[in-house]
Amino acid sequence: MITKLVSTQFDFQKKLSSLLEWENVSNSSVTKTVSDIITNIRSNGDSALIDYTNKFDNVNASSMKDLTIELPRLKQAFDILDEKQKSALSTAANRIRLYHEKQKQSTWSYTEDDGTVLGQKITSLDCVGLYVPGGKAVYPSSVLMNAIPAKVAGVKALIMVVPTPNAISNSLILAAAHISGITQVFTIGGAQAIASLAYGTQTIPKVDKIVGPGNIYVATAKRAVFGQVGIDMIAGPSEILIICDGKTNPDWIAMDLFSQAEHDENSQSLLLSPDSNFINQVESSIKKLLPTMSRKNIIKTALKNRGALIHTKDMNEAISLSNQIAPEHLELSIEHPKAVLDNIKHAGAIFMGRHTCESLGDYCAGPNHVLPTSGTARFSSPLGVYDFQKKSSLIMVSNQGANTLGKITVTLANGEGLQAHAQSARYRITQ
Repeated sequence: MITKLVSTQFDFQKKLSSLLEWENVSNSSVTKTVSDIITNIRSNGDSALIDYTNKFDNVNASSMKDLTIELPRLKQAFDILDEKQKSALSTAANRIRLYHEKQKQSTWSYTEDDGTVLGQKITSLDCVGLYVPGGKAVYPSSVLMNAIPAKVAGVKALIMVVPTPNAISNSLILAAAHISGITQVFTIGGAQAIASLAYGTQTIPKVDKIVGPGNIYVATAKRAVFGQVGIDMIAGPSEILIICDGKTNPDWIAMDLFSQAEHDENSQSLLLSPDSNFINQVESSIKKLLPTMSRKNIIKTALKNRGALIHTKDMNEAISLSNQIAPEHLELSIEHPKAVLDNIKHAGAIFMGRHTCESLGDYCAGPNHVLPTSGTARFSSPLGVYDFQKKSSLIMVSNQGANTLGKITVTLANGEGLQAHAQSARYRITQ
């Protein structure tokens, strides 16, 4: 049901590499399809978008008005939620907002002795597009996690696109859009939605950046339009890596592994532990608990194809392997997680302690659940307010500074053979 590996095996690294291998956007036929869709949207705008939506989502739209959800409907969706759902959604939103308020950056500057002023101006993006999946599952939590940091950053226009197969919309998605401050909603999806946001149509505004997860067509389209607009990341399957000292309830660990495996068949769940007996206990828990899961077939496939229980020599090796893997979610299910924190170099989010299950981070802890996958935590960060702000350098050179910096510039520009650069600076040298 799930692979068991031992780090001392001679072929361990080869097996581990094979297990981790993943390329989310590699299908040439998908790339061709997406390219054709983008070209059609750029040429024909709304009419092409309506055609694709009718075809792929099995709806019968005759105009973009049929694919637009007005803001009062978002409020209505929130108002009709039962009190428990309403409270949970509101509390999660407030916690996410509070956390991301801490990430806000401000304009700064300093003045040198000669009066030259240098600094940095922080400006929010004007318009952001948020893609919300509407296929195998719906994720109101993703609406909160993508929209709230943008609003905290100061983004004024936030355009949400969400496919609604068979014209059936999800009330929790719409309610989440309401409390997140979404400004426009269109019931479109797929590569055609990404193209519409990137290039604009007669109805869809052209955005500055596109965020949010999607299937392989969405991921391929985001990669294709990058440069025309910014994107958050190319997301791969969800991942969890658990480092455990063998003293946590094995049922807890098994369920934590399930929590990511249930996303889809390509999700990855890994356990690293120096306690071989504990690994066997977790394996027994998996067998015991799996039949009780509503998404047991998805979990079983994910664990079989990409899951592993890995016996390490010690905790130090477990941490070293974790840094090599650079997981999206890392659980430190150990006695003193803070003691090893300095040794953790690469992880999207770090969940510390036996009571900190990853699913809390998915919904309401506060930090963002949009995280780097497929090893990209080596060079990427969670989605945050900083993704919706940009920086401009500030330079105001004084008369005295023009003399000092001008002479340096002349020397360096002449060395590069750029005469106009040198002369431009020389004009301003008065001493």
